[in-house]
Amino acid sequence: MRFGIDLGTTHTVVALVDRGNYPIVAFEHGDVIPSLIAVNTEGELRFGHAAAQLSREPGWDLLRSFKRLLNDAGPHTEVALAGRTFLLADLVARFLEHLRDELRASNAGLSVDEPIEAAISVPANASSAQRLMTLDAYRRAGFEVKAAINEPSAAGFEYAHRFRETVTARREYVLVYDLGGGTFDASLIHMEGRRNEVVTSAGVSRLGGDDFDQAILSLVLEKTAGSRDLPTLLDECRAQKEATNANTRKFVIDDLVLPVEEVFARCAPLVEQTLTAMEPAMRDPRRGAEDAVDWNELAGIYVVGGASAFPPVYRQLRERFGTHRVRRSPHPFGSCAIGLAIFLDEAAGYRLTEKLTRHFGVFRETQGGEAISFDVLVPKDSPLPFEVARRYRAAHNLGHYRFVECGRIEGGRPEGNLALWDEVLFPFDPALRDRLDLADIPVRRMDGPEVEEQYRVTETGVLEVQLRVLDDGYSKTLRLARR
Repeated sequence: MRFGIDLGTTHTVVALVDRGNYPIVAFEHGDVIPSLIAVNTEGELRFGHAAAQLSREPGWDLLRSFKRLLNDAGPHTEVALAGRTFLLADLVARFLEHLRDELRASNAGLSVDEPIEAAISVPANASSAQRLMTLDAYRRAGFEVKAAINEPSAAGFEYAHRFRETVTARREYVLVYDLGGGTFDASLIHMEGRRNEVVTSAGVSRLGGDDFDQAILSLVLEKTAGSRDLPTLLDECRAQKEATNANTRKFVIDDLVLPVEEVFARCAPLVEQTLTAMEPAMRDPRRGAEDAVDWNELAGIYVVGGASAFPPVYRQLRERFGTHRVRRSPHPFGSCAIGLAIFLDEAAGYRLTEKLTRHFGVFRETQGGEAISFDVLVPKDSPLPFEVARRYRAAHNLGHYRFVECGRIEGGRPEGNLALWDEVLFPFDPALRDRLDLADIPVRRMDGPEVEEQYRVTETGVLEVQLRVLDDGYSKTLRLARR
């Protein structure tokens, strides 16, 4: 059986591929699984709804928004909970095992041993480390991952399925505005027939519903005297925010009553940040770096993601771009999962051309180790999969590679959402190949061998590198990990 699975910062949503329909899967306690992990002092783990019920129990620690932690994580990243430490990768895999068990008990109709095939989501601005850790966690949990798709790209399939008639010869672009619990992504998608091509993406890796909760909490604290249990107060702010709709007039926290417009005003700068962040996505590199797509060429701005249900988000978008242009998904929490399911449905016939959403490059030793230069190896917006090779005659005894991903390049330097990867030391000098530790070897000039570097970015955005000495075939192949 095939599913689209959106592992969200706040909730996890699953949609089923069912004979041309893509219903949201219903679990025992509702249509979502809270993305929560609880741990007690004995090391016991609880997940989802069971974790939520333990949030205020003595001896239990609650881990919220663990998806956000993946943005800065590597395979050895640890999390401290209830006086214990856990590998973040293990916790995510255990949560997904819980999701697997909940799926088998849901209304999806899975048989006991039936394989679970899934298309999964990742933030558009996720680093390769986050993508690799997410893929590995799903596989460890027993899922057969058929595709890993950027969240706004997945939502684009739901738009194509639901609003295809709005796409015309004059308006072939859709801008997906995806505001989730932890991230904001915007992707410009060119739609032609049943082919969706991601043109470019932009966003902020740490901006979402969690930040709205904190903004509301700061306002409440300004209005109240005395001390309160901050985690409990934050929970109340979050619950009130999620219950707010277009008809809400008051925001009530215990004895404090706030006009809802005051709450909206406190959150307005966060919405403005998303509007600023999505501007770079309104360009088609095929036209030239400076030639932006005219807003009149948009079939629509598609508003998705759980945090986009908060009324000031939709209001500010309509005020900026007009009611005729802004379309909100009927299922903002489930749009991504539905789009993933549509993509998996072979009968639907949709195709996707995805792009790399970040620059990938390397710092190198130059001038005998006395200087450092930076080279872009795979530029942002390269179509996936992508391969590139470089050959050169080594001029040093030791290659020192510092691989980096970043959101933008300014003045030849990597900037914006910088992700540092493992440093790789590669011996060009055969005499160094038996050395276990190359860190103390000084870099010196020599007449070195011919070297080839091969870089491959997979369809899921994972980076693979092979370094090879052509003279004798000595090589090293690695899938890069976060430092």
